[in-house]
Amino acid sequence: MELINPLAEAYAEKFSSPLDELQEEVATHTTATHPHAHMMSSRLQGKFLEIFSILHSPSRILEIGTFTGFSALCLAKGLGEAGKLYTIELREEDAITARRYFERSNYADRIILHTGNALMIIPQLHENWDLVFIDADKTGYLEYYKLILPHVRSGGVILADNVLYHGDVLDEPIKGKNAKAINEFNEFVKNDNRVDHVLVPIRDGLMMIRKK
Repeated sequence: MELINPLAEAYAEKFSSPLDELQEEVATHTTATHPHAHMMSSRLQGKFLEIFSILHSPSRILEIGTFTGFSALCLAKGLGEAGKLYTIELREEDAITARRYFERSNYADRIILHTGNALMIIPQLHENWDLVFIDADKTGYLEYYKLILPHVRSGGVILADNVLYHGDVLDEPIKGKNAKAINEFNEFVKNDNRVDHVLVPIRDGLMMIRKK
């Protein structure tokens, strides 16, 4: 299901600032060559992530789901000189691609890429987070959230992607394990009095969660 009119998204992209040269290269190459290119954040969403990060000025960013590195390069724009972005990718092939782009960026010494199971890696990082971006396996969202939230600073933000899951969460009844998992995550956040939250219908849905 197309939740956002493609013409409206194209119009929004037309009137948004362009990506930088490396971001555009990642987006173009991934779209042209990767069999699962749809997993990458759109250019419009990437610019949203970039500007949000710049406004938030995070010192520590955690990204769960690196893919080919596009969203990390957008989020990194908000890092100060001492800031660090930790990003975790399960698939080795995608991690190798992302690392090549990171090494060419202005943030080569501030983006730390880990490969493997995020649930195993996160507890080993021993950081408190200003900004978290979750864009990984949908069945793991709730576990990631429960693991991360205690280590998010007051006023820190978690951004969770694909919370509309192609519109499947609108079905009655909801079918499929991914849509069910996303709906369970959305319901949990809705009832969590530790946070304020808003679901933004950009691309496939972005949940913005602010820890009180």
